[in-house]
Amino acid sequence: MKNKSGLVFILLSVIFLFGCAGKEIKVASKNIALEFDKNLFTKISSPYFVPDTVFSGFVASDYLTLKDSIIKKFKFKRSEIKSLDDKTVLIVAGDAEYQGGIITKEISAVSYKEFPDFLFTKVKYINNGKNSIKVAGWINNDYIIPQKDAAEIFWSYQSGTYEERPDWVRQVPNGFFQKNYMGMNASDYGGGTPVSDVWTKDFGLAVGHVEKVPKLVSLPVERKKNGGGVELKVEYAKERKLNPGDTLETFTTFIAVHKKDYFRTLSEYAKFMRDENGVVFDKAPNDSYEPVWCAWGYERNFTVDEILNTLPKVKELGFKWVVLDDGWQTAEGDWYLNPKKFPNGDADMKAFVDKIHSYGLKAKLWWAPLAVDPGTDLIKNYPDMILLNKEGKPQDISWWDSYYLCPAYQPTLDYTKNLVEKMMGDWGYDGLKIDGQHLNAAPPCYNPAHHHKYPEESTEAMPGFFKLIYETALSIKKNAVVEVCPCGTAYNFFLLPYVNQTVSSDPTSSWQIRLKGKTMKALMGSDAPYYGDHVELSDDKSDFASTVGVGGVIGSKFTYPPGVYLNAESGDVSLTPEKEKKWKKWIDIYERYKLPKGKYLGNLYDVGFDKPETHVIKKNDTLFYAFYSDKFNGRLEFRGLDSSKKYKAFDYVNYKELGEIDGSKPFIDTSFGKYLLVKVSPIK
Repeated sequence: MKNKSGLVFILLSVIFLFGCAGKEIKVASKNIALEFDKNLFTKISSPYFVPDTVFSGFVASDYLTLKDSIIKKFKFKRSEIKSLDDKTVLIVAGDAEYQGGIITKEISAVSYKEFPDFLFTKVKYINNGKNSIKVAGWINNDYIIPQKDAAEIFWSYQSGTYEERPDWVRQVPNGFFQKNYMGMNASDYGGGTPVSDVWTKDFGLAVGHVEKVPKLVSLPVERKKNGGGVELKVEYAKERKLNPGDTLETFTTFIAVHKKDYFRTLSEYAKFMRDENGVVFDKAPNDSYEPVWCAWGYERNFTVDEILNTLPKVKELGFKWVVLDDGWQTAEGDWYLNPKKFPNGDADMKAFVDKIHSYGLKAKLWWAPLAVDPGTDLIKNYPDMILLNKEGKPQDISWWDSYYLCPAYQPTLDYTKNLVEKMMGDWGYDGLKIDGQHLNAAPPCYNPAHHHKYPEESTEAMPGFFKLIYETALSIKKNAVVEVCPCGTAYNFFLLPYVNQTVSSDPTSSWQIRLKGKTMKALMGSDAPYYGDHVELSDDKSDFASTVGVGGVIGSKFTYPPGVYLNAESGDVSLTPEKEKKWKKWIDIYERYKLPKGKYLGNLYDVGFDKPETHVIKKNDTLFYAFYSDKFNGRLEFRGLDSSKKYKAFDYVNYKELGEIDGSKPFIDTSFGKYLLVKVSPIK
């Protein structure tokens, strides 16, 4: 992807007044084209559009917002095209008059051969006048998808993080608006993946940015009340003074088109970030794929004996991980061992981990870094670590009743590294469960003791903070599992290279478990280890099928013996004889097929429009289909089969043969409720 020295550089320069030459000013990839008019307005076209005149007119897609106005029209002055082996760059420039001066706009629009659905844009605004200009922000890639009628259905992927923890994938009803600000949307909720995607049955449109670090942009999605369609854009609001001769540059943003749902957009976005920006995901260790039992069933008031007495049953059922959850510490920030549970301090904790290991199990420790409780020794001894807001006060983390530590401050990093070394080295843990929605992003820091170049350094430092934890853990144990659970938030993409086990993170439904699984497979790779979280958080508190069917890692927080401990969060989660039989069955299924290590085929079905909802995983020449519906009676289509082969279909949950499938006519008539998991193998 990167340009190499010695490439033949072809430069076609055209400098003309727009009306004189009458030439088309256009840049195109295989599946999307961007055309400019005399006002530097744009029009997008694509063979995906049905009809091909969906976006029939030119619109002001990129513009500058000032304190007192919006500047959209820039009179065309010049353009040039640079063609390289792997990409084409179109540069278009024009001028606008403002308060007796001139603002010059220069747009760079880039198409890549390897990314046929994408076009990338970056805009410069130059103050060529004699007076300063008060800038409020800028907008890139502002487009409205027209609607056929008020009843037309639009689906969307939206990555804004909010306290109500909305679905990442949702329909866009009339009058809908979500800002999708990538900064803090509450005291401790923020961050996300900087992509918004909206699609119909016919095509999809997405926008976002491809900067190397998190940026405080918004990616709003709005469905106009007057039937005007659905609007997407990239918006950056930051006041600044643009002095004479100064240049304002936007971030590099993109517009993308696609068929079916959002999976292709996210997977191609992740590929671009890898190829062009060096965002690399390590191959996850085998340990990341093993079933998890978490002691959170006993909650914060657990006793060590409760956990240890459950280990024989954990082992017997086939779980491989034991997680010590919240409650082992005296306070967030100090992370001292609770003397009531570990009276002999480090020696007791090490003995606890050794006991887990004696069963052949691995041990993972819960932890909420960057949170520090008021009144702790850490605040008393190191008050300078605190992240201060614009008012000069500590930034609250409401969920934990804590304050933020600044991730861009070296003493915070040093303190964090020492903690990881203690947990993984001294105590002997094999992995970390890093928890808390506040970890998905950090607000700007105004602490003068930190000498930040700009307040957003703390926001942009979050990936480096997680890199420190990740690399420290793996330096102690090469197969360490670093799970990050940002409590219902839409994962911050920039943290993911330093996570080798994502999780559905407190799902509110089985639908969330499935859609989050599809999302993480798109962003991190088709065989990325994605943990479905405690099954007790799924529908009916027992829906293993939603995790297994999307290639997720299964887990539970059961207590034992039954009926002894009542979980305040989930009620009775004890392992009854009936549950034990069911849990054992699903663990056996999980171990037999190991679907998380297969290739998730996310482009075959549209999670919004294809009914029933369908997910597919391929392992060698066998495909595993997962169908979900409250009630289904009709014809199932098995996409992705070789049309020249015949297959046998097997319901691998109920051990039932479903008959043969002809690859050229891949259908079966059947009925089911809730789910149907089918193994489809070629007939030799």
